[in-house]
Order: sequence, then C-alpha cells, then structure tokens
Amino acid sequence: MAFEQIRKTIKGDGPGRETALNYYHVGPGDAENKVYLQAAMHADEQPGILVLHHLLSALKRADQENRLLAQFVVFPMVNPLGMANIAYRQHQGRYDSVSGINHNRGWPDLYQAIRNEVNGVLTDDLNQNRHIIRTLVKQWLDSQSPISALQKQRHFIMQAAFDADYVFDLHCDNDSLLHIFTLPQLMPELQSLADWTGAAATLTAEDSGGGSFDEMWSTLWVKIKNAHPQAPLPDCYSVTLEYRGQFDTFDEMNQDDAERLFCYFQTQGLITGSPSRKPDISPPPQDLAATQMVRVKQPGLLAYKVALGDIVKKGQPIADLITLEGDDAFQRRIPIIADTDGLILSRSLKKYVWPTYSIAKIVGTKVLEDRGEYLLED
Repeated sequence: MAFEQIRKTIKGDGPGRETALNYYHVGPGDAENKVYLQAAMHADEQPGILVLHHLLSALKRADQENRLLAQFVVFPMVNPLGMANIAYRQHQGRYDSVSGINHNRGWPDLYQAIRNEVNGVLTDDLNQNRHIIRTLVKQWLDSQSPISALQKQRHFIMQAAFDADYVFDLHCDNDSLLHIFTLPQLMPELQSLADWTGAAATLTAEDSGGGSFDEMWSTLWVKIKNAHPQAPLPDCYSVTLEYRGQFDTFDEMNQDDAERLFCYFQTQGLITGSPSRKPDISPPPQDLAATQMVRVKQPGLLAYKVALGDIVKKGQPIADLITLEGDDAFQRRIPIIADTDGLILSRSLKKYVWPTYSIAKIVGTKVLEDRGEYLLED
C-alpha cells in the first residue's frame, strides 16, 4: 500500500516568486502498469479538478484495501502557474501570462528527440523494447535545462508521466457535451473508455497540429512503430477527456464521472473487483477533420437556434449574429449556417463574439476539405 503526496517547488520568473506543484502517488510503486491523470492544464477548466478530487478518495480507499494493481499518479491541479493568473477579478488560465503560450500546445515531439538513439537498439521482446524507449526518454528529459517557470513546470510534469501506460488529461470545453480526443490507432480499444465515461463523441487525429499534451505520449509510440515495423512495441493509451463545459463543476455530477473512471480501471485489470454499474453505449469514433469549427466573420451578438445534442443538416442555420455597427446596427440578423450534417457538440458561453471566434463544433462523418492540417479550435 502507498498513498504519498509530493510537492515540487517551481522558482518563478520574478524575484521572490515561487509556486508549489502538488500531486499524489497511489498504489504499489513496483506495479506492472502505471496510470497518469491530470486536470486543469488549461487552468480555467475546473470540472476535472473535482473529478480527480473524488477519484483520489476512491483510489485511497482501494489502496487501503489492497485492491490497486497499478500505480496511479494524480495531478488534481497540474497548472498552478495558470491558476494564479487572475487580473481585474477575472481568471485567465488558458495561456501563460509571461509568454502567451497556450498551456496545452507546443509540447515536444519525443520521437524527434530520441529517434537517432532508437536505431539499432530494439529487440524481439516487447517488454524489453518498452524499457529501452522509456530509458531513452528519461535520459533526454534528464539532459534538459528548463529556465522559465513554465518550462520548469512542464519538465516536472513530463518526468512524472513519461513511463505511464495510460495518460488521461482532463479538460472541459466552453459549453459542451462530454467528449474525447485521441489517436485513431488507439481505437477500438478505447471505445470502452468512451462507453464508461458516457462520451457523446470520440474525435480522432494522429496529429491535430498543436502539439497537445496527450498526443505527445501516444504519438511517440506510433512513430516508432512506423519507423521500426518489425519490432514489437506497446501502445500508450493517452487521451484528452473533455468534461462538458466550464460551468459543469458540480459535486454530484463529477463524483459520478469519477465513479465511471474507477469502473473503467476495474475492467482494465488495474483495480480488483467488479464494476458497480454498467457502461453506456457511446457513438463510434469520428475523424476530427470531419468536425466543423463554426466561426464568425464579424463582431456581433449571438442568438442560438440549436441546443447541445441537436442533430443538424448542412445548410441549416444554427445561430443568428446580431450586428452591432453600421446603418442596420442592432436590426440585422446574419444567419450562421452549418456546413455539414452532424451533432451539436459545443457552443459558446460568450454571446458577444468577434471575427474568427468559434461558436460551435458540429461532429460530422465526412472529412471537410477546408479543415487543413491544424484541427484544433484554440
């Protein structure tokens, strides 16, 4: 049994400034499998904090009962730098206040970091290859010299996650149904996770274009597999779990979310015992490039015509944009049209919007030609 709280101190970018990063190790340290979970990478997205609050308590009880067959590393609030970014009574946690960097973008390409060292060292044994790759990643991490507070925070996080078999990054959208982002190579194995969490959609992309945290881990193994097809290699099951919208931080709801994750871990043989409930049946995965990010072209006030979960048709108006300037200011309503058939997965809590602002995601089944290589909403 083991339940350990760990605290790392991040020296700030200004004199006299320090930040504490707290996380937990739960379960046997010598377990065959490791599960890494974090919440609030985007610090203004808090439902995941409450989910992990409840999950941590459940894991602690299970550890006391000797029921954990994996080590769980839990960062209930992984971005204290972002949590401290408060100005004029408003919390801004999505971007680093010093550099302007999106906290969930621009994570390193680990394959590029170790690709030369991989050549000629892989064997015919999957477990040995797993150990080799993780050792190379650890050596690369150990060689880094982070300077800024953001770099130090990221370095701590990567050191805690690099040898995990499961990496779950808990986020939320603006106003949304629960959904998942992951790689297509990890399906259909992760369909079980979608069912247990009750995901309304699972959106897949091998490379969404932004260097997000979850893609860093699974993409490493996918790229090594592509470069060394003869070598047996494992997967890293890394996902972004979007726990609905920013206002969906409710005790009962998020406790239910934690119980669903606990049941999922039981079905994966990571916690003993039978699940206390049955999973839902979630839709099959869809290519992220088939999801329309509906954006506006001018400033205005939104008046939605659809609700979350609605099914719309191509050409259907999903909102009106009320103009705020010009000869017809406050009189003209510009229809915002769906460019695909699909599910209304998310909307905007903000009703005053500006050019290029994304007001909705419509999950379709046909890849949209105009989506390009950068698939994230940002």
